[in-house]
Amino acid sequence: MEKRIVITLLMAFAALSEVGAQSDDFGMWYELGAEKKLSQKWSIEAEAGFRTRNNTRTADRWSGGLGVSYRIAKGYLGRIPASLKASGGYSLLYDNNPEELTFNSSGDPKKWTPSYWGVRHRFNLSLAGSVDLGRFGVSLRERLQYTYRPEAKNKKYAFTYDDDDYLSGYNMEAIKGKGKNVLRSRLQVDYDIPRCKFDPFVNAEMFNDKDGIQKMRYQAGFDFKIKKQHVLSLTYRYQRVNNDDDDHETNSHLIGLGYKYKL
Repeated sequence: MEKRIVITLLMAFAALSEVGAQSDDFGMWYELGAEKKLSQKWSIEAEAGFRTRNNTRTADRWSGGLGVSYRIAKGYLGRIPASLKASGGYSLLYDNNPEELTFNSSGDPKKWTPSYWGVRHRFNLSLAGSVDLGRFGVSLRERLQYTYRPEAKNKKYAFTYDDDDYLSGYNMEAIKGKGKNVLRSRLQVDYDIPRCKFDPFVNAEMFNDKDGIQKMRYQAGFDFKIKKQHVLSLTYRYQRVNNDDDDHETNSHLIGLGYKYKL
């Protein structure tokens, strides 16, 4: 009897949490980065990040990554300065996965996954082209992204019922490992204000998977160059999610603060 009471209370708490998570969320993204130019064509970079959700009340994700880029070409398209760059990288993601509750055909709770922290591995390959139109810069980046989530054991409760549909107990199940491919397409426009350290930009990014457009992300912000090596950034993002994904993301308003040191 005690076990049934505990299970019922936990499921009720999970259901209330689901009801309260239907509107657009608000979160903060914090980013730190360092970039080193190895030659005229090669450069490497490292980055770390922290994200919040649930109106900034909940830690959402820690991350760290390494990347390398290579400038394939730099020249002119007619009289327009242009360049083409390839890059690749790896990121380790440590996510705070939100709880999930599913029901069977009778409307009774079927499976419940409490919130838990888990690791994901992310790899990416990108190709970006840019042109300079006076003080305006226009760039298009296409990125292939693969994310793998290892199996997480004993994270899910699978409830069992007797012949009279009364809750009789539960079994613990693993969350299976899963890999996912996404194509990210980003178009960006930036502007160089004369004799000003503030460089504003806007962009739109589309995330495509095998089921179509997964989500859209719209961003506006500016970079502020303290010195040649130090760059601060402030951004506003709006994210619209079209279908569920492994990030468990929702429609969100996001404020980003960043710092990059160029060696």
